[in-house]
Amino acid sequence: MNVPARIPLAFGVVEGSDPAILATIGEPGVSAAIWRRPREPAFATWIDALPPERLPRLRTLTTPDRVERVIHAACDSAGTPPGPHCDRLASDAAALAQILSRVASQALIEVRLEPVDTDKCRRFHIDRVRCRMLCTYRGASTQYGAAQPGVGREPDDIRQLLAADAALFRGALWPGVEFPGVMHRSPPLVGRGETRLLLVIDPMDEVEGHC
Repeated sequence: MNVPARIPLAFGVVEGSDPAILATIGEPGVSAAIWRRPREPAFATWIDALPPERLPRLRTLTTPDRVERVIHAACDSAGTPPGPHCDRLASDAAALAQILSRVASQALIEVRLEPVDTDKCRRFHIDRVRCRMLCTYRGASTQYGAAQPGVGREPDDIRQLLAADAALFRGALWPGVEFPGVMHRSPPLVGRGETRLLLVIDPMDEVEGHC
């Protein structure tokens, strides 16, 4: 990561069990906010048992009030079994979209729901967006850590979210004088035979040119 020496870096990571913690991403020095959430056992059993080809896949520009519908449409297309657990997936994604929209003060958002079984985003990076919401519903969750000087250097202390945690990361286009100092990546998967299901939500005003 190459950042001019005179630009202050924000290294703060805050976490808590209340969704209000995500709004602290706007506080000075905070680069990531994590809502720690328990994984509902029945939902976890259901989604972990689905064949990878039955996991929904979605990438769309939309508004928070339409997220539940577009997730259901993606589930229908993938042959995801309908029922209370499918409903829970759609409603939870919609709730996270509402939070991201409020925090970013942006009604138009990009929503991605992706089955992931490759290492396409295994390098630590800071996204070229204002901010990004991440939640892993199945499989190993996002890894993160404080950026180190020098191109290609990994964080010295790598931490990992748990499935169901909702994390909001500042991106490189975050306004203000601070540059985000917390990087993240998808966990390496090759050779593990694992398929994750990852939710990504960005404000629409900066959705191009990022991983």
